[in-house]
Amino acid sequence: MGIYNIAVIKGDGIGPEVVESAMDVLTKIGDRYSHTFAFNESVCGGVAYDRYGEPLPKESLDICLMSDSVLLGAVGGYQYDNLPYEKRPERALLGVRKEMGLYANLRPAKLFSALSKVCPLKSPGDIDLLVVRELIGGIYFGEKGMRQGKYGSEGYDIMAYGELEVERIARVAFELAQKRRGKVSSIDKANVLKTSGLWRKCVHDVHSDYPDVQLEDVLVDNAAMQLVREPSQFDVIVTGNLFGDILSDLSAMCVGSIGILPSASINETTRGLYEPIHGSAPTIAGQNIANPIATILSAAMMLRYAFNLSDEADAIERAVDKTLNEGARTADLREEGLPVLGTKEMTEKIINNI
Repeated sequence: MGIYNIAVIKGDGIGPEVVESAMDVLTKIGDRYSHTFAFNESVCGGVAYDRYGEPLPKESLDICLMSDSVLLGAVGGYQYDNLPYEKRPERALLGVRKEMGLYANLRPAKLFSALSKVCPLKSPGDIDLLVVRELIGGIYFGEKGMRQGKYGSEGYDIMAYGELEVERIARVAFELAQKRRGKVSSIDKANVLKTSGLWRKCVHDVHSDYPDVQLEDVLVDNAAMQLVREPSQFDVIVTGNLFGDILSDLSAMCVGSIGILPSASINETTRGLYEPIHGSAPTIAGQNIANPIATILSAAMMLRYAFNLSDEADAIERAVDKTLNEGARTADLREEGLPVLGTKEMTEKIINNI
């Protein structure tokens, strides 16, 4: 029996709905396996700005830092688009990642057999890949600002990576590949960017410690094409913050919907941040439409990576698979002849299958 303290960031838009689904699933797991999951809400994002005038209040950050791990829904919304940069809800997410030192973002994309008709690709093959994205460096965290340039006012964002940053994310990728199919695809733009030149050198240097893993270099534009042409060729993809953000969303659509893909943001400790890769989807918030599967699977990743509860994680993943095989679909997975379920109804079916 274990007691686990989980900081919960419900966030904005559909965030509260999908997080509550994941909490209900974890509660069922706790009942079945004799664990206690204590949920402590941390108010972050747009809801925090509305309430406190800041997207990441110190009290909310402290809750995350004192937790065993963090479960997040989504932050942001169109109503915040005109806020100053430092007040935008997304700054809360970046801030939590930075303060917790979560430099590795794991985004798996696996095609459920039940969703083969939902996949937009004609011949997807057996898709089972993992994007390992560097998360607290690169252009998102580099120097940025406004200045006068040749063509008037211009904005600038600097992409920079140091050797240590690249080496540590590369090690995560190689070690995960050793537990999978033994292949790493390093994505860069080394034919144009100095940053990518360093990236490629460092990845190759680290590769010497993992001779049992196959390494290939793929330019980011080619990687995008290959993900659409033959996604099954990829095992582990390792790349920087910007490229990883884009390619992981592309891989999500390769398997049918961004609404089913989880993610884990981790460091060298067991504590991490677990969240679906989709956004806050404000246009469908509060309508019992959102797909809860990505957040539920994120909770399973938390059990596996943060708490070393592999059997419990397996139980959630099997329940999701069984539920989809039974024909349960949310609106984003709409399939002719099958009923469309709401957020709560899909969650109940998954819980019943645990």
